Amino acid sequence: MMLAMYSGQIGLFSSQDLLLFFFMWEFELIPVYLLLSMWGGKKRLYSATKFILYTGGGSLFLLLGVLGIGFYGSTEATFHFEILANQSYPLAFEILLYIGFFIAFAVKLPIIPLHTWLPDTHGEAHYSTCMLLAGILLKMGAYGLVRMNMELFPHAHSIFSPWLMLVGAMQIIYAASTSLGQQNLKKRIAYSSVSHMGFILIGIGSITDIGLNGALLQIISHGFIGAALFFLAGTTYDRIRLLYLDKMGGIAIPMPKIFTMFSSFSMASLALPGMSGFVSELIVFFGLITSPKYLLITKVLITFGMSIGMILTPIFLLSMLRQMFYGYKIFNVPNSYFFDSGPRELFLSISIFLPVLGIGMYPDFILSLSVEKVEVILSNSFYK
Repeated sequence: MMLAMYSGQIGLFSSQDLLLFFFMWEFELIPVYLLLSMWGGKKRLYSATKFILYTGGGSLFLLLGVLGIGFYGSTEATFHFEILANQSYPLAFEILLYIGFFIAFAVKLPIIPLHTWLPDTHGEAHYSTCMLLAGILLKMGAYGLVRMNMELFPHAHSIFSPWLMLVGAMQIIYAASTSLGQQNLKKRIAYSSVSHMGFILIGIGSITDIGLNGALLQIISHGFIGAALFFLAGTTYDRIRLLYLDKMGGIAIPMPKIFTMFSSFSMASLALPGMSGFVSELIVFFGLITSPKYLLITKVLITFGMSIGMILTPIFLLSMLRQMFYGYKIFNVPNSYFFDSGPRELFLSISIFLPVLGIGMYPDFILSLSVEKVEVILSNSFYK
């Protein structure tokens, strides 16, 4: 199932044909559903059903959009991306296609209010499945927004981009506030993922080279950080068999290595300078304030929303660390296995941490790979 999940994700990112893109989008749902329904927690069937209903419903809009764009204007269907990227459409038809694709990607990203499947799925899935969900699955929606909505429908995107940024700012605040109220460890990390997706929306909506590069950097950065946090949450659960923060406490003393890695990735998630989370959010911020397409009042409002989110993020992450690792509550729990991280887990954590640190210190390594493609996307006359 895991290999099938990998295959669908690799196929989606490498497909140059829209119909193949849709098939891979659908194919990837099957192993995720089975992994969740067979190896999940107590409410796994409820979460798996909710996941397939949301994502399957979103896929219907994707299929309609793919067929609409493929059969438009000719008797012979064309689904090759390079051909479609050079076509133009009537504005009303382009807006309709844009909305159809956007709904499908908004479910997968996820964007509020289509995000409610994510906390349930993360809360019940095995942590290995959570790692792939947070690291890759969510990024499929962001990739689709850049690859399809921005590149194929530039006129419609220039119309909808202010609303994207507004939703992104609301999402950062809402998800960060909601995360603070979660006692389930995996749900708290899941809501932090939803909050960080707001920065991607703002970067895509800014329609600047800097903002879009920042959004792509945030996609990669969160892929590492989100996957690592779920991995560490899973390794902690394997030892103490507890998932609710109000029952934890004092884990730092018997498990200092897990404490160190958990704290390090939490610092990266709350955008500590020198780590990838800080660089990506800072570049998105610069992209917003340097955008010539928006009024000053719009930039101020969006920046204010981002700032509130940046204040709330340390609050829920640091309170999570305090509840998990400090105090003495855990010593009263029977049948707990107080052995620290083994060499395999430590190797995996460090392997994920090195790119987080590397991107934070030298982000140009990633930006140099994306800058030419970003220039091609934004070369369209509608973005000038």
